[in-house]
Amino acid sequence: MNTQALLIELGTEELPPKALPELAKAFADGIAEGLRKRGLAIGEVHGLYSPRRLAVRIDAVQSEQPAQHSEVFGPYANIALDAAGQPTPALQAFAQKNNLAIEDLSRISDAKGERFVARSSRAGSLTLELLPEIVNDAVKAMPIPKPMRWGSRETQFVRPVHWLVALYGNAVVPMTVLGLKSGRASRGHRFHAPEAVDITHPENYVDTLRGKQVLVDPVERRQRIAAQIATAAKGVGKQADIPEALLTEVSCLVEWPAAILCQFEPSFLRVPHEALVSTMQANQKFFPLREANGALSEYFIGIANIDSKDPAQIKQGYERVIRPRFADAAFFFDEDLKQGIASMADGLASVTYQQKLGSYADKTERIALLAEDIARQAGVNPVDARRAALLGKADLQSRMVGEFPELQGIAGRYYAKAAGESDAVADAIDEAYLPRFAGDAIAASKLGQVLAIAERLDTLAGGFAAGLKPTGNKDPFALRRNALGLARTLLEGGFDLRLDQLLGKAYLNVFEASLKLAEQQAAAEAVSETPGFWKKWLAELEALKGDDHIDRYLEIQQFILDRLRGYFADKGYSERHFDAVNAVALESLPDFAKRLAAIAEFAGLPDAEALAAANKRIANILRKSGNEAAPAVDAALLVEAAEQTLWQALLGVEDSVTPMLKARDYIGVLQSLAGLRVPVDAFFEGVMVNAEDAKVRGNRLALLARLADHFNAVGDISLLA
Repeated sequence: MNTQALLIELGTEELPPKALPELAKAFADGIAEGLRKRGLAIGEVHGLYSPRRLAVRIDAVQSEQPAQHSEVFGPYANIALDAAGQPTPALQAFAQKNNLAIEDLSRISDAKGERFVARSSRAGSLTLELLPEIVNDAVKAMPIPKPMRWGSRETQFVRPVHWLVALYGNAVVPMTVLGLKSGRASRGHRFHAPEAVDITHPENYVDTLRGKQVLVDPVERRQRIAAQIATAAKGVGKQADIPEALLTEVSCLVEWPAAILCQFEPSFLRVPHEALVSTMQANQKFFPLREANGALSEYFIGIANIDSKDPAQIKQGYERVIRPRFADAAFFFDEDLKQGIASMADGLASVTYQQKLGSYADKTERIALLAEDIARQAGVNPVDARRAALLGKADLQSRMVGEFPELQGIAGRYYAKAAGESDAVADAIDEAYLPRFAGDAIAASKLGQVLAIAERLDTLAGGFAAGLKPTGNKDPFALRRNALGLARTLLEGGFDLRLDQLLGKAYLNVFEASLKLAEQQAAAEAVSETPGFWKKWLAELEALKGDDHIDRYLEIQQFILDRLRGYFADKGYSERHFDAVNAVALESLPDFAKRLAAIAEFAGLPDAEALAAANKRIANILRKSGNEAAPAVDAALLVEAAEQTLWQALLGVEDSVTPMLKARDYIGVLQSLAGLRVPVDAFFEGVMVNAEDAKVRGNRLALLARLADHFNAVGDISLLA
């Protein structure tokens, strides 16, 4: 089989750095898939890119498609042939449509009878002929949310395009893409080597561009940046802080990276380090350097896209651009310290959290009530819990958070410590926001975990009470993220608390506070010229007075459990395992996790499948029987040997299972119940459950109900069948 290497390069203006890896992958995948769909064998695919180009190099591509065979099904014989066996107009039209004589048609048989088939073969197309369509299809399929036009052209792309390289072996592949005609002329670095450079062969592509100060391989570019940063940091005795996301983004901003070591005034280090790091990383794409103990140092590194003859000029520019941002942060910090966190907390009364739920001061009071209650149950100081809750949102009033929203909680920690609050309270204010994103750790301290739980309980209860349940992609109060954060904190923090009781208290707090607010606002609205909203909302709330709200907070509980499906799937548990535990009453999330582990282990036992099927059969029998089951098993009515044996086996297992359930030894429970397989099988083989005698029938149903109760004590194992 003849093969050649393939190279496609699309030259552009600077591409958006955060989207660049995804665009490059889509381009490479589109071309590779287009080749495979057409039956062409290909070698390793290399997705290559830099800020000014998207490229795909494939080591070996088959030069020609294999022969193409087609098979078109035609009419069945009863339609294709008349009574005399002669072709009907239907068969004649089918043969003509497929350019075949009737005698050249084939016949096959299927379940409906014999039918005619048109079979044909043709030589495969040359790869050179197929590539223009493949590349254009790949470009059209790229994920570009906002394509742009440029000049007088009608073509659209993420950025203006300037050149197109298309080589198969050492030959140019003729094609037109986005109005560009293909050739072999690429471009080097915009400043170091702006002239055109010919690519002689796909295999020389990376080396040729490297010689023109372009590192087109993203892996090589990342490695060079990381190595340069490490070398520069070592030169001043510091340690580099290189987040993966920032390294990837910076590597998409430069073609020929050059690390520049910079420094800012050490006096800025009195400002919360998170604000300085945020400015360096998020705004300027700089890499901070740290001391050996992890503390922030006054050094940072910028990555230039040029190998300058005078790097000192670039250094001065980087230092100059960061200084005003740091000065602003220092000013905000100093002014916030003058105001004090207690004054900030007082100001929350004038800041609306949500129209139906009141101010942030109202929210913090509700959180404080929950935090105190949870703290008592968890053995945490309730006084500290209340204090942390009341100060937990104060920094929303700070200038620092106004400028750096991502510092919510972090700024509060600094201001609380400056005001003389204990380290435990100050740290909890920060930790209440954890986990901040997917994969982030939960709060480290128990007090922080208590506050994180209380905060999310109130947010979820308030969101559902105010009718803000997420729909589709709309989730303005991030209830999905809050639900998972709450669940993870309860699970990973080991809070063995009844989730329904926590949600019930949170929902009742929200309801009572909302009712009080609505009464006040409706009274004020009554004397205004435009009454309406509050009167209607008050009527809705008053209609719910005296309601226990069970349906609402159980809805929230299920919403939380649904968020855990993915969490437990990542840990290797199947949907069936999850559903089996979710089918029984929830005690606590740590208990849920224990049950899930036990169900998963039980599912691997040799007897599990048969017992699951038996339990499914029992569930169906009991469901169809209605209320025929007797209230208890009467041993005197057990007349068949198999039912007597099952009854005795069940009694024996009950003696060991009951203490195991109390101790939450769920694996032990299920292993003990697995020993019932033989008598259960024998029961179904030798006993007619629906006996004619109503008392016998009711007694046998009672036996099955008692058996099902034990099997479903851990989870509904019938769902494993």
